[in-house]
Order: sequence, then C-alpha cells, then structure tokens
Amino acid sequence: MRRATPSLIYTSKLVHFGVRIFIEPLHGFSCVKRLLKDAWTVAIETLSWIELQKLSERLALAKTVKQLGIMNPDAVRYAYGMVVETVRRKNLIDKFVNSVLTPKEISEFNMGVQAFLRLYVYQTRIAKRWAEIDLKEAENIAKLGRAILGWKTLREVEPVLGFLLTLQLDSVLKAASAEERIGLQTFHPTWFVKYCVNLLGRSEAIAFLEGDVNPPPTCIRLNTLKASEEAVLEKLSAEGVKLEKTEPLKHVYKVVGTKQSLTDVASFREGLFYIQDKASCFAAEVADPKPEMTVLDVCAAPGAKTTYIAQLMQNQGSIYSVDYSVRRMQAWRREVARMAATIAEPVLADACVPLPFALDADVVVLDPPCTSTGVFAKQPSAKWRLTPKSIDKMAEIQWRMINNCAEHVKAGGVLAYSTCSITVEENEMIIERFLKCHPDFSLAEINPQMGLPGLRGLEKCRRLYPHLHESNGFFIAKLLKK
Repeated sequence: MRRATPSLIYTSKLVHFGVRIFIEPLHGFSCVKRLLKDAWTVAIETLSWIELQKLSERLALAKTVKQLGIMNPDAVRYAYGMVVETVRRKNLIDKFVNSVLTPKEISEFNMGVQAFLRLYVYQTRIAKRWAEIDLKEAENIAKLGRAILGWKTLREVEPVLGFLLTLQLDSVLKAASAEERIGLQTFHPTWFVKYCVNLLGRSEAIAFLEGDVNPPPTCIRLNTLKASEEAVLEKLSAEGVKLEKTEPLKHVYKVVGTKQSLTDVASFREGLFYIQDKASCFAAEVADPKPEMTVLDVCAAPGAKTTYIAQLMQNQGSIYSVDYSVRRMQAWRREVARMAATIAEPVLADACVPLPFALDADVVVLDPPCTSTGVFAKQPSAKWRLTPKSIDKMAEIQWRMINNCAEHVKAGGVLAYSTCSITVEENEMIIERFLKCHPDFSLAEINPQMGLPGLRGLEKCRRLYPHLHESNGFFIAKLLKK
C-alpha cells in the first residue's frame, strides 16, 4: 500500500490473509510511534507470508515491503530482526502459547492473530530472557495489535495476553519428552533432534543444535579482480570495517567490527568484496580452478561461486554458469557485473535433466539444492518446512544432477560436489552411490585442509559444523576423473 496524505488515510484499510490493517491518522504521532507501528505491521504481514507460501524470511519481507509501501528503513530493519528471531523459536513459542489457549491451538486462528501472538511472546518474554515483566510495554504492544489488526479481530485472544506475560517456561518444558525438550530448548523439530542424535551421538548432537541457534560470524571475500588485497584492506579500514584473516583460505576475512551495514559501505557498491560464508569460499578453493581452464558452474546463482572462481582464474579462461531460476539468474547478472567477473557466461537450464550443450570442462562445480540443514541459523524458516521425507526427495534431485554433471568432466578433470546440509543421505551416500556407478572417478585429497573428515569411511571428504568451525554446516567432496 502506498502512503497517502494523512487526511486521506483515516478510513483506509487492507486485508491480507487474515491480517486486517487499519491505518490511523498520523497527526500528532511521534516518530517512534510511527516507526513501531510500521515495524509491527511489516512483521505481522511478513510472518503471514512465511506461513502461507513457505517463503524465506528475506523473500517474505521484500514482498511485504513492496505490498505495503513501507518506506522507513529503520522500521523494516526492526521488523526483520523480530521476524527472524520469532521464526527461529517458532516451536517453543507455539508450545508456550498453546498451553494457555487450550483446548484451542494457535493454528486455529487467522494468520494475523497467529503472527501477533508469536511476536508478542518473543518481544515480552524471550527478548527479556523470561525474567523481566514490563507491563507498560505489553499494554503498548496490545494497543499496536488493535491498531493493526482491528479490535474485533484481536478481541478473542486479548484475555490470554496477561497469562502469556506471567506463565513460567519451566511448566511448559516439564510436560515434554526428552527429545522434544531438546528441540524446544534449541529450537529444532523433534524429528531433526532424533536424526542428529543418531548421526552424531547425543552429546555432539546437542552441541551442534545449540551452536546452530546463532548465525556464524560474517565473513567477506576480498575481490582481487578490482584491486590488490592490500589496497582493499586499506580502503575498508578507512571505512571503519575491522577484519581478521580467516586461515587457511586465500582472500577471506572475518568481520569483527563495522560502523555501518556492510551493504552500505562504498567498497561493497564498488565490488571490492563479497559477503560470503567461509564454507562457501572453501568449496570454491577446493575445486582449484586455474587460469585458462574451462569451468562449468552448476546451480550457480546468485553468483558467489562464479565470482570467486573467476577471481581464482584471474579472469582468464571460460566459466559457464548454469541455473534454472530466472529470478536467481537476474541476481547472478548483477553480482557478476559488480564483481567484474568478465569470463562468466549465464546458461538458463535445469541440471535435473541432461544439459543442453556439449562441453568437456576441466572443472565442474556442483552445489545442488539441499535441505539447508547446515544453515538453519541464517534461514530459520527452513527448519519448519522440512520433514524426514524432504531429505530423500532432495537426495533424488542431487543424484540426477551429479550424474548429469559427470558427463561434462574431461579426462583428468575434477568434479567438486558440495551442499550446505549435514545429512548423510545428501552427502556421503550420494558419493558412495556415484563411485559405484562411475568407476572412472575416485575421491581426491582436499586442500586446503579444513573441517573434519567425512562420515561412513569417506575420510577424503570434508565436513564443517557451525559449533566447531564458525561457518555454515557444509559437506565437500572432490572427485577426480581418471
């Protein structure tokens, strides 16, 4: 919705998936009140889109901001923070709310009310670490809910808001089974807790799940296609960005301090660095592309791997970047242009079927779609979309892709396979099956050495975990064609 003049929006209203939004006259409103109302409006609508269309947090936020015409960047940032932290704890919040709503459940209400209740619990209890109770804040949030959703919509749940403010968390956790309690305390589905315990053992699984709560440190990759590493470091230092070298990777640094958002830094707009997790950088370095090689980058969008491969090749040779998504390839084009990766060519194609060209590549890099079980900290909505069946469905897609990619590796060439998942079905079991069906391939040693050896005896593969390596959860295999 586009903002109209105050005199025209007194009776204006929108209805979106149960979120009834009333815009009150702005005369006399302070900037803080306006910011809070905009932020809560965006947060409620964003959560509704996530629930309705199973969108990621960022896509749902972008859709909401465009839909409502909210122009205040501070309100959008505030809303995004609330949304991510609320979604991260969705199972615990819903369990907490349901204990008060019984015999009803939160899912029985419209999406606007669901979103408000979840945000209310996050803001009044979780953000306060379940200790401090701020009645005034709770009253103001209830007023915001009425203003945004309408008092008739909120009337049915208003009586429980006081109970949510005083209920003790321990009483909710005591009623849960052992695995469910771990899931509630680490904010993961119970089935995934059981999976991790079977995969890693109980103590290591709990450490992984606890470490999966907070996103890993932000890393950037300096772009030596635009300037020398020393020159980029000097410019970033002048812009207030403090960095720490990430060994043993080549051009990767951990951000330890910044005076502003990294995307607002002039060096970012100039393409002097790429915000990229170190596990993703590791995957590109493992492939070891050299100048004058021919590289096939499959599932390439939005461009992190492509631009790093071009950098490692010093913009000499050829890169063919394949992706099936038009939207993602638009992002790929922007990033490739920003980072000056001039040797990369886009190919719109689906790697689940044979690729529509004859090409023998020195290096094929495949980072297929996966369950993203290694990046729940960054994309918390993903964990609530998955089921145990999701793993097998994704493994089937990965199996088709790796077989199609194998056809384009020249003799003596390399196929680098990686996922941001920690499941064996998407990783070691794919590689085991591949080696049986393709005896002309064998596992190669991985350099640089990072992470832990692969499972199921595949010690030449590498695994990275958030709680151990300050990175996304990741798996990498390097396959050499004889």
